[in-house]
Amino acid sequence: MKSNVLLVLLLLPLVCLTACNDTCRETRTFRQFTPVTFTAEQIRNGVKQEAPRSLVNPGKIYTKDGYLLINEVKEGIHLIDNRDPANPRPVAFIRIPGNGDMAIRNNILYADSYMDLVALDISKLTDIKEVNRVQNVFPNGQFEGGWWSFNANTLMLSDQRVNYVTETVETNCEDGMIARQNACPNCMSTDFANRFVSAAPAPNTNGVGGSMARFTLYDTYLYTVGQQDMQLFNIQVPAEPRRGERINLGGGIETIFPYKDKLFIGSTTGMLIYDNTNPAKPVRMSVFQHARVCDPVVVHDNIAYVTLRSGTNCGGNLNQLDVVDIKDLYNPKLLKSYPMQNPHGLGVDFPNLFICEGQSGLKSLDARNALDVKQLEHLAGMNAYDVIPMGAAAGRKQLLMIGKDGLYQYDYTNPQQLQLLSKIAVNRPF
Repeated sequence: MKSNVLLVLLLLPLVCLTACNDTCRETRTFRQFTPVTFTAEQIRNGVKQEAPRSLVNPGKIYTKDGYLLINEVKEGIHLIDNRDPANPRPVAFIRIPGNGDMAIRNNILYADSYMDLVALDISKLTDIKEVNRVQNVFPNGQFEGGWWSFNANTLMLSDQRVNYVTETVETNCEDGMIARQNACPNCMSTDFANRFVSAAPAPNTNGVGGSMARFTLYDTYLYTVGQQDMQLFNIQVPAEPRRGERINLGGGIETIFPYKDKLFIGSTTGMLIYDNTNPAKPVRMSVFQHARVCDPVVVHDNIAYVTLRSGTNCGGNLNQLDVVDIKDLYNPKLLKSYPMQNPHGLGVDFPNLFICEGQSGLKSLDARNALDVKQLEHLAGMNAYDVIPMGAAAGRKQLLMIGKDGLYQYDYTNPQQLQLLSKIAVNRPF
């Protein structure tokens, strides 16, 4: 009797397995690392306007005339109608292979596309188009997770590139259902982009970038910084950028910030100050040196604010805000250092100072006394990368903040209590 019971128990799982005949599909999205190479022709034919799409891996931010541009790292630029910050509306996605930075003069958008500088006419948002290109001006660069280099008409990515792969797997189960991966649930329809036409911006105007920018504009020039040099472009005729002088800056160059007729350049070992009185030939004035760490810089009046952070390929282990006296631009002096958690980008609308603390969120500070910078508020629960304080607009002060989890907009009329206006969240497929 016991042997019969045992036999039934052993056969029961097999009976159940053969009885489950209903078929369903399970959709799984995972990360696959695949080496990638491109030809120059593939890259140069890849620039085009597309329907809006979700943020997946946001990078730099830029704003002009009520419009917001968000870089999708190495893929292109999200264009958003932000005239109502409480209700930002996606307009289009501009696919630009290898893009990381941008700047706008009048109706012309300048963007890097791996080794080239691309100029696009954005005066009509239903018909954004490339109008010019300066080839082979950025021979190498850095992307998230590795490096790329252009040689012999072929682009090589030194490390592996992340691709998001969706596969459908059939399984046997009971009462199965189909799961679908929505690539862009919050995007607006193509119809909206096709209907929307912007008015041309006012002539001779520039947009505004964040502290992490590698592109900036001054007078009739576009300045771009690479790992060790600054490349100038004459944009007297905005739609026809012409390659200008290339200036060696030394190694570890990261960011560029214009203030009046000076350029402040952040590097892994210090802050470089250049006299830009002659825009065609910037001249080095001085260097404020610090330990080897990553550091963007912003400036107000006679004070420069520099953040230093660890945990990056820059090396070093400092996490702090340096407040630097630049009354004598030939002899900058450290006034005081303030400990931080992991500071990234920063922005100043004096006396308001905002610092992105990476995974530790966003800080609002009172900077009116350089020797006693006070924290007013610390917002946690977000990953903050860079900010742009917009100053007073429509009766309120507007702050743009980008991070790994999306784009946040705040009203900082009361800097001790930032009010969230809106958020555009990322939508990663995993």
